[in-house]
Amino acid sequence: MSKELKLKYGCNPNQKPSRIFAETGELPVEALSGNPGYINFMDALNGWQLVAELKEATGFPAAASFKHVSPAGAAIGLPLSDALKKAYRVERAGGLTGLAAAYARARGADRISSYGDFICLSDVCDESAARLIAPQVSDGVIAPGYEPVALEILKAKRGGGYNIIKIDPEYAPGAIERRQIFGVTFEQGRNSLKIDGGMLSNIVTKNKAIPDGAKTDLLVALITLKYTQSNSVVYARDGQTIGVGAGQQSRIACTRLAGDKADNWWLRQSPKVLGLKFADGLKPADMDNAVDAYINARYDGASGEWERVFAVLPDVFTDAEKRARIAEMSGISLGSDAFFPFGDNVERARESGVAYIAQPGGSIRDGDVIEACDRYGMAMAFTGARLFHH
Repeated sequence: MSKELKLKYGCNPNQKPSRIFAETGELPVEALSGNPGYINFMDALNGWQLVAELKEATGFPAAASFKHVSPAGAAIGLPLSDALKKAYRVERAGGLTGLAAAYARARGADRISSYGDFICLSDVCDESAARLIAPQVSDGVIAPGYEPVALEILKAKRGGGYNIIKIDPEYAPGAIERRQIFGVTFEQGRNSLKIDGGMLSNIVTKNKAIPDGAKTDLLVALITLKYTQSNSVVYARDGQTIGVGAGQQSRIACTRLAGDKADNWWLRQSPKVLGLKFADGLKPADMDNAVDAYINARYDGASGEWERVFAVLPDVFTDAEKRARIAEMSGISLGSDAFFPFGDNVERARESGVAYIAQPGGSIRDGDVIEACDRYGMAMAFTGARLFHH
């Protein structure tokens, strides 16, 4: 560990000089490989807090895929179904450790957004997780430590230039944090709010039943929101985020964006998508782009460019087929970092199978939102805690 690390440049190449430093003592991080940049460390430090809190709240190892200071995906290490293993392309990975399963879920939530991400792990990186990370296009990884074999696997990425950061898991920052904007220093108390099951006790809808699995999903959503650029909404299922809507100016835009991503996550597990036959030698990123095009109506079944992608040209995934598939979504949990001002958010959430909601409450139209939930038999908890992050 050292007191200061010089960086290549800041957010952009013209922003020099750039460094991170500890005002007192030493930095809690060290670069074991590579030359991490300004945004890399912003992603790494935000993501580390997220996965550490997920681990504390659930007891499971956790992982996050960060991109531009918001998570593309976050998850805990629950076992994967056969459909998810195939959709996430880990069906040949053998037995996955809990940490590896968490990473597969976090990366698989939104593979398009995770391209070139920064990976955050709650536990010492083991060989199982390292082997999943090795072929992915990623900027780097942060973890509290690395098994020797895992470290050697990761050091081989990018010809030895892959960014590998080790963080002291015992490090605790001060209670006050500061930042500068336009030469003006801002100061506030650090957001040390602890998110746990107690936040879900104030259920305001007629339906009071939130099963344990959904409670875990709501905790995943809320903790993810705490480290997502606001405004933000998160959809979650089976211990992972399946749609993150970040940085939108309106709540409904967050809900739509996250819902569209959740729909894509579900469509990627459909038999038509899992049955796609890709051309030999196609790179994983090209496969992801092809799946995205297939789902989002950019594939028309014509020959030409698609023969380079598919070994067998598939039938078109029709709008009617996609609507029927999405209609099967159920048991989805949703978290919002601030109150729902209108019931239209509930209406959009219902289209993606949302059954459980956690949001702060406090709108003058809370009654309208509760009424919308009651109309569809949803259970909604008011957490009383806003989770803005900027």
